[in-house]
Amino acid sequence: METGAIHGDSHIGTDTADPEAALISGGPGSSPYLPNDNAPHATLPVRPTDRAVRAGCSALARLWWLIGLRHASGTLRHYLAGTGDTYRLDASTLVALPPVRAAVNARLMEAEAGQWSHLDTWHGVTIAPAISPDWWLAVRGVQFRVERPNPHYYRVEFHKTWNFDRGESELGIPFTPFARLHETGLAKEFVAVGRTGYLPR
Repeated sequence: METGAIHGDSHIGTDTADPEAALISGGPGSSPYLPNDNAPHATLPVRPTDRAVRAGCSALARLWWLIGLRHASGTLRHYLAGTGDTYRLDASTLVALPPVRAAVNARLMEAEAGQWSHLDTWHGVTIAPAISPDWWLAVRGVQFRVERPNPHYYRVEFHKTWNFDRGESELGIPFTPFARLHETGLAKEFVAVGRTGYLPR
């Protein structure tokens, strides 16, 4: 799963009349779906261990919901649902997290210094467990860009390629068994997006 880092730092087809629609559709203005080494969806045979991993993930998603980790539960449930549909992030809550807030403010300061105008490039920001266990479990990090139509208002768009990368791990937990859920068709990777309303500067 990507941690918020982005490969390259250039505009990604930013000319669009409806940035949010473009984010969701993957059309102009969308951030790239970051590739990984996972097998294509539903191309590997299902093993008993895969079903056990899926059952464990389903139980974990229910537990997270019960203890208040609602964003983490929501993204994991969406993965297990297997639709691959675009998932809506709670942008207003996400933009209020201290590292996200600091990253957005830094971009705004650069805009005010004349380094960019109207629509920024994509940037990554990582969310540490100590900042928000819920958002760390939900996304670990996101890509964001700032739209600034005038000096008084701005809004922030978020994009997340949600998957488990085969061969990677976190806190000693390997991601390959979870990646296999996508590869066997027991779950499906998806893109998560969100956008705030216009905010005063």
